[in-house]
Amino acid sequence: MKEYEITKGKSFPIGPSSTKDGVNFCVYSYHAERVELHFFDHKNDAKPSKVFHLSASENKTYAYWHIEIKNIESGQLYGYKVVGDGSDGHCLDEKKLLIDPYARATAVSDYYSRKKASIPGNNTKYAIKTIWVNNDTYDWGEDLPLKHDYFKTVIYEVHVGGFTKNKNSGVSAKLRGTYLGMIEKIPYLKELGITAVELLPVHQFDEQDAPGGLNYWGYSPLAFFAPHSGYGTNPDDGSVVNEFKDMVKAFHKADIEVFLDVVFNHTAEAGLGEPIQSLKGFGNKTYYIMEEDGKRYRDFSGCGNSINANHSVVRRLIIDCLHYWVSELHIDGFRFDLASVLARDIDGTPLPNPPLLWEIEADPFLAGTKIIAEAWDAGGLYQVGSFIGYRWGEWNGKFRDDVRRFMKGDQNMVKYFTKRLLGSPDIYYSEKKTPYKSVNFVTCHDGFTLNDLVSYNDKHNLANAENNNDGGNDNFSWNCGIEGPSTNKRIEHLRNKQVKNFFVTTLLAIGTPMFWMGDEVRRTQKGNNNAYCQDNDISWFDWSLAEKNKDLYRFVSQLIKMKQERGAKWENYSMIGYHDKFDWHGVNLNEPDINPNSHSLSFTFTNEEGDIAHHFMFNAYWKELQFELPEPLEDTWYKRIDTNLEFPNDCHFDKKMPKVKRTHIKVAARSVVILESGKIG
Repeated sequence: MKEYEITKGKSFPIGPSSTKDGVNFCVYSYHAERVELHFFDHKNDAKPSKVFHLSASENKTYAYWHIEIKNIESGQLYGYKVVGDGSDGHCLDEKKLLIDPYARATAVSDYYSRKKASIPGNNTKYAIKTIWVNNDTYDWGEDLPLKHDYFKTVIYEVHVGGFTKNKNSGVSAKLRGTYLGMIEKIPYLKELGITAVELLPVHQFDEQDAPGGLNYWGYSPLAFFAPHSGYGTNPDDGSVVNEFKDMVKAFHKADIEVFLDVVFNHTAEAGLGEPIQSLKGFGNKTYYIMEEDGKRYRDFSGCGNSINANHSVVRRLIIDCLHYWVSELHIDGFRFDLASVLARDIDGTPLPNPPLLWEIEADPFLAGTKIIAEAWDAGGLYQVGSFIGYRWGEWNGKFRDDVRRFMKGDQNMVKYFTKRLLGSPDIYYSEKKTPYKSVNFVTCHDGFTLNDLVSYNDKHNLANAENNNDGGNDNFSWNCGIEGPSTNKRIEHLRNKQVKNFFVTTLLAIGTPMFWMGDEVRRTQKGNNNAYCQDNDISWFDWSLAEKNKDLYRFVSQLIKMKQERGAKWENYSMIGYHDKFDWHGVNLNEPDINPNSHSLSFTFTNEEGDIAHHFMFNAYWKELQFELPEPLEDTWYKRIDTNLEFPNDCHFDKKMPKVKRTHIKVAARSVVILESGKIG
């Protein structure tokens, strides 16, 4: 048996950290009577190869248990067992092997069982082990976080596994569904024009945390610091950390930022009677918001528990975690899932000035990092437009709903649609919130894909084995006449047109645009609007669509180029710059129509220099409409976009745009037309 040289260690930093000759291990547990550090030779081991007993007299400072062990090689497997009184809601269970809350990497046992962690008894063989990983040897070269301005940002939300897992991805079998597989698709994303990828959760999550035993999305975190091992080519040795770094480095080389979707609102440990895997076993009442009885969990996440984010120890963990992902893994930004949970007090009461959120806001180390809130939670707290601070961006759920409803043809939507085009001035135009803090989206992982939004009236989630009771019911979708796939050319033309309408609105409105993986080629989930448990072709990117719908891909790419070219000239990456002059119209000039029965809108805007003008016409009506045109800046208008037309006439990105020499123009039903005049090209 290997002999180790040990010292008592120190209480800072928390977690595993390199020392001159070894590793310092430190964990927090206020109510523990004794802590054991277990070493393992293999992830499937039922018994440790070595146990280190941390005593309260030698290895404890306040509530921090620590030990330094010398001559440890990177890749060492370990875990903790915490001994103490587990009554009164403390959940201390000396038989449960626990993941280090600051684990940098994990190894999932071949026998892993969520059930074994939920019932009394030793679960060591079935538990996830922590891996010590030495981060000091990776060569980043000159790579650093990119720190693009918001107005330069076009966000592509993507699932790491699903992006390349399909056999038709062209990625080798070994790399499909991995961080390294993502690298092979960077040229596709670069050509598309996106400037940032937002990765669905990649911190280690519990793949068994779902009613059917399969969690695909990853919103079930177990180890906030550890890249999910399932996306590595060799998930057992900690090499996944370097593979993740390789991915980030490759994206940065392509001038693409990497954002993480972080889930600090709850963990996979869920509620009463559910697994003891990490935080529960170290300090249940510290890490979670509890009911008054101190045993049951307050659930503002809809997932069984809520993180006690404004406890000082928990704040430390979250801040340390963000620092780690930025400093050691060069992450550019974070999207905070159900961020309103993080605004709640230890008893669940919403705080007017939540300490954690202000600390993230003001943190000098994170000052160049984008922070984006999903500004609501499952407990009914909705903070879109009122989220704290000056730096926080927000997912604009009102943009999603109002744009969907306008394009669908709902009544009384013109006035709301206008606001969403202008960057939601009813929400964001203030000294505190600029319009670019509005992350504009029509679709995301949660809900229909864009193709399905125009192909289904109702959700079709039977594959989730929840009797179609899961997923949202208020989708504001419209199937264009037939539920599901259609070979009818008229319906397919209409659907394609609606998809283009949504892209025009999302990419050219004021704000920061975001769209969901595969929407640019009409990826379908077969009507499933909650594919969280579908690790199959329902969720995977079907790369045959990249060829089938290449014209749509080109259209989206051209829109992004248009947005960015005009932005470069105007120092504003919105097609509609909020310093520009606006003239509002309906079908008649200077007569905007906002009555409940109106389904059309037009406006003209001119840049500050007065040398470029654009005229937008939106017709969400089911019949063709004739729009009166204003005088062009020079002798004629040029048609840049007409969503009713097919490739190559739907979008022009050169000086060969067709001329429009008349006073009126017909806009087809459910179409968008954009004209341009002045200095073209």
